[in-house]
Amino acid sequence: MTAAYQTRFGSLKNYQKGHVEPIADDVRHYAFSNCFDIASKSKPYEKVVFGQNQIYVLETLRAEGSSPWYTSAHDEFALVMDGEVEIHLVKLDPSQVVADAEKNGAVLVKGEPKGPKMGWMKLSRGHQGLLPKNTAYQFRSAGEPGVIVLQTCKGDLSVEKWADICQTH
Repeated sequence: MTAAYQTRFGSLKNYQKGHVEPIADDVRHYAFSNCFDIASKSKPYEKVVFGQNQIYVLETLRAEGSSPWYTSAHDEFALVMDGEVEIHLVKLDPSQVVADAEKNGAVLVKGEPKGPKMGWMKLSRGHQGLLPKNTAYQFRSAGEPGVIVLQTCKGDLSVEKWADICQTH
């Protein structure tokens, strides 16, 4: 007899806090940190690290209102887990490109981004967008707060709250 499994996809308003399960080489048993729980307690666009593998991280962002303009010396990926988010893109003028090409993680763009507008993406739950290197990007969320998971490298704006987000019992 085959066991039946049900996938439950949460939202910022309706989630069940994750728990740690032993890893038994079965994807159903992998540990999961709840991005919805983290976003429910975060400031808008605070980049809270909830997964790390060497320099690579997954960050949870509470999408609410408009973010500052960010840029990065490497590509990043944004996955909208809840809500609808617009991502506006500007190809940065060389004077605003991150000077240190080896710098990891996103940095704030100083002032308004200069350069040609590249367009924008409207993403909703389950949609992913590429944030190209040396490009300014801004998240804009209308209406209810949402949740973004950002795949990036750990940087100066990455916030670690392990003591707050990890279960201790």
